[in-house]
Parts: sequence; structure tokens; C-alpha cells
Amino acid sequence: MSEKNSAGKRSARERLQNEREQQKARERRRRTLLVSAAVVGVLGLAAVVGIIAANTGGESDSSDSAPVAAPTGAGGEDRLSIPVGAPDAPSTLTVWEDFRCPACAQFENAFRDTIHELTESGQIKVEYHLATIIDGNMGGSGSLNAANAAACAQDAGAFVPYHDVLFENQPPEPDDAYAKDGKLLELAGKVKGLDTPAFRGCVTEGRHDSWVNKSNEAFRSGDFRGTPTVLLNGESVFPTKGSEQISPDNLKKWVTEANKGKKPGTASPSPAKS
Repeated sequence: MSEKNSAGKRSARERLQNEREQQKARERRRRTLLVSAAVVGVLGLAAVVGIIAANTGGESDSSDSAPVAAPTGAGGEDRLSIPVGAPDAPSTLTVWEDFRCPACAQFENAFRDTIHELTESGQIKVEYHLATIIDGNMGGSGSLNAANAAACAQDAGAFVPYHDVLFENQPPEPDDAYAKDGKLLELAGKVKGLDTPAFRGCVTEGRHDSWVNKSNEAFRSGDFRGTPTVLLNGESVFPTKGSEQISPDNLKKWVTEANKGKKPGTASPSPAKS
């Protein structure tokens, strides 16, 4: 009798554990869908902001006498992109972002793990481009200052982890907290080995400001509606790709389809994260 009771209890515990695991899986799917929906919903506002900012004259102009100091390893046309991943990866994800842009943070927080996974497995390389449209539209200098700090992190070999920290800790859009060097240096403490005298000097002197301004000019002159602008092999994935809505699973599927018959990249990948 005791054996039957014991078996019954084990069976009940197993059923309860299975139910809990199923509930957790449902909750994970629900959160992903909610965040993905939020990304798409915010894009409309971001597009409007992007159009307004692209037509204002209030932003800094890199056509002055300041020399353009590109960060270490910058690539692409005029060395205006920061590459991440194996250079020979079969697909390219191009991302235009502004560190003050709420929709950019929505996108990053929803798709970060997926992009890291695809990059680390050699399926894609990512080309990050930095813009300052929120500074131009709302005033302030947080977009510029944060982008310069991210370029300084690239010099130190820590672009991606610092990029992620900036979006994870993004202040509310009207709060120009990233205009303060102290805030950016404080967040650098969250990235192992980044908070050094060299990094601090780079941030406080605005070493890459002219490069950021030139990158923003490229954004303004491009055929982009707003940030984030995300392109897979040159084709926009927002708000939809064909008839399918953007989601982490669909992004993986689109990359798999694009890479069919091609080998993953293996050539000296840049680190996706620390």
C-alpha cells in the first residue's frame, strides 16, 4: 500500500512540475509577444521623430574643422559602422540606433539574445551605425555623448557589452542623463575592465564626437524613416517582412532562409558580448 501511495505522490509531483514548466513556457512566449508588439507599436512614433529630426538644422555638423576620429576597427563606407561578428558571416544585419531612442531600447531588449546567438554562431555579422536624432528633435546632447562613449568602448574592445548596458539603463526620453559624463562613466563600471583612465579620457574629451556627427549626417541623408532602422541583407525587417510580423523566432527563420546552402562565418569574429 505504501508503495502505491509513494508512486501516486511521485506521479502527482511530476504532473505538478510539468504544469509549472508549461506555465513558465507560456509566460516566456507571452512576454516575447508583448515586447515584440511594443517594439512595433513604438516604431510609428520613432518614425515621426526620425522624419522631424532629419529635417531640422539644429544638430551638430561634422563639416567643421574638427578631424574625424573613427574608433578602432570601424568599417564600411567612410568607416562609419562598428562591425561585430565574423567578417565572413553569410548574412549582414545593419542596425541604425540612437541611445536616447525608446524604440531602440525596446528593440534591443527584445532581440538582444537572438542577435548575440546568431552572431556567435557565425550566422550573421552586425554593422552598428549611431545616430543623434533625439538630440536634434528634443534638444540636449545625450545621444551624441553616449554614442561617443560607445565608440570609446569600441577602442577598448568592449563595444557590445557597453552598448547593451546603455540600452538596459536608458533614461526616459525627456531626461538627458547621458549628456553627463559621470553617468556614462558610472555605467562603464558594469563592464569588466572598461573603466580605465584611457576610456575616461576618451569620454570626457569627446574624442569621437566628429565621427558620431558624420554618422548622423549619413543617417539624415539616407532613405530612413527613423530609429531603429534594421536591415537584413539590405531589406528592412520593420515593421514587417513580407506578411510576417517581426519576432525573435521570425528573425532566426529569415536568417536561416537567407543562409540556406551557405557556411557559417569563422574568420576572426569580433566579440558579441563579454
